[in-house]
Amino acid sequence: MSQRVAVIGAGPSGLTSIKSCLDEGLEPTCFESSDDIGGLWRFKETPEPGRSSIYRSLVVNTSKEMMCFSDFPMPADYPNYMLHSQLLQYFRLYAQHFDLLRHITFQTSVLTVRQRPDFSHSGQWEVVTENREGQEQRHVFDGVLVCSGHYTQPVSPLDQFPGHESFPGRCLHSWVYKDADAFRGKRVVVVGIGNSGGDIAVEISRAAEKTFLSTRKGAWVLARMSSSGLPLDMTAISRLTVLLTSLLPRALVNWAAERTLNHRYDHRLYGLQPTHRLLEQKPLINDDLPGRILQGAVVLKPDLRGFQGSGLLFQDGTTEEDIDAVVFCTGYNGNFSFLPPSLCSGPGWDLNLYRRVFPPALERPTLAIMGLFQTKGPIFPAVEMQARWVTRVIAGLTQLPPRKTMLSKIETETKRNMKSCLCPRQAALHVDYIPYLDSLAEQVGVRPNILGLLLREPSVGLRVLLGPCTPYQYRLRGPGKWDGARQAILTQWERVAQPFRTRLEPEPPRPLVLLSPLLITLSTGAGMLAVVLSQCKLTLVLQDLLQDSTHLLDWLSALLWGTE
Repeated sequence: MSQRVAVIGAGPSGLTSIKSCLDEGLEPTCFESSDDIGGLWRFKETPEPGRSSIYRSLVVNTSKEMMCFSDFPMPADYPNYMLHSQLLQYFRLYAQHFDLLRHITFQTSVLTVRQRPDFSHSGQWEVVTENREGQEQRHVFDGVLVCSGHYTQPVSPLDQFPGHESFPGRCLHSWVYKDADAFRGKRVVVVGIGNSGGDIAVEISRAAEKTFLSTRKGAWVLARMSSSGLPLDMTAISRLTVLLTSLLPRALVNWAAERTLNHRYDHRLYGLQPTHRLLEQKPLINDDLPGRILQGAVVLKPDLRGFQGSGLLFQDGTTEEDIDAVVFCTGYNGNFSFLPPSLCSGPGWDLNLYRRVFPPALERPTLAIMGLFQTKGPIFPAVEMQARWVTRVIAGLTQLPPRKTMLSKIETETKRNMKSCLCPRQAALHVDYIPYLDSLAEQVGVRPNILGLLLREPSVGLRVLLGPCTPYQYRLRGPGKWDGARQAILTQWERVAQPFRTRLEPEPPRPLVLLSPLLITLSTGAGMLAVVLSQCKLTLVLQDLLQDSTHLLDWLSALLWGTE
């Protein structure tokens, strides 16, 4: 008899969890409180309490080849960075292709998830749900996958600022924000310089009389576009990058990368200079913010101190008068109130999780929290890998270590992350993208065998080693192997180029144009090494070898592209 698994939420995490259950012979039932799939990525004109909410102009920060599910590439004609509505359409295609909708019960909320009396033996859970008519129903499941997201409870620090009671203008959280229409001709302050804060400040600045962006710590700003107009993550997130950053002193890597960013626009001059180094925290992804600062449409301000009538006072003692609205882009808390209270700690429903998935306090590993992490990379492939691992654990195909080992691992990782993260909560949530994927893939049995690939299929192996870490790498072998993975890797740059082909142009000479993605990836690494070696004043011999790396690039290029 198949084991029954409850999946809570039909967003991207829920969809890939349903599919992973089916792949492992489990019987999933997904409970979705709304009437459609998509979760966070389903735009609604009016925000609904207890659910995620996005603004009308939201564009993804990770490119299509990096963020897709590992056995279902996005359509080739999709733009590399797409609007939320097109991403939602991809989820619909995914659900349709793998026949996932029949496993989803819509307009049904989960009220409680509790261990059964015989949990220590059976590992089973009692799940109480409520349908749209208000009728409650009890279910028994062998496993529970929590995919309800953690962008549902907006955090507003308004009460921390003296004088806010007498402010005559409007105060709102970015959870409420939809577009800039209501701010036309106004003077607006945006508080917070995360990705939402940057996007909203830029958008409001196109309609408002004046827009101020208040930040406590500043930010390193990266555009979505890299060298030659290629997607940033396709050139930056690779095994080569991980290797270089692990071999070289971290301070030197920070110095070289920050130097490159400041050549584009001086962060100190623009008021963006953060208090942290580049590799210590997630950067701000924004294509337009520096330009809006250059034009005076956005003005950077330090941390907000308080309100004085219609004016706002900042930490440096300056005041901006006649402010009409304040938009707080100050983050969210997760809400897991349906879980046993013993699993959660603190007002933000913080969860102590082994590999950011399993609560080590449980006697049986039959409940998992999906997607509750932060990383400098795309979320969906990491959640998919979580789902592949979790379903094998629930199916009894993979074992977890003893509770003591899990707790020690959590403590070690948190202490390591505290060296760069500003608070314990961020340290607990952070994972390093490729090492995290590889560690879970090792448990599943799908970690790429790079040496074997280099020996058997150099054209694929070199792309896996030196090229972008696209999700298809984790479908080349082992459980869930996909026959299309090899071809997906070989054609990934073709799908990057496809949406640009909207105007016929004479074909240029082939070689270097076709090779540019790989050459850019390798040249980036070579350039970083050159800067670091020069800074360290190492021997001229080493520098000469590095300068001659073009010969190596030529050889690699011929090997990679000459076989196709």
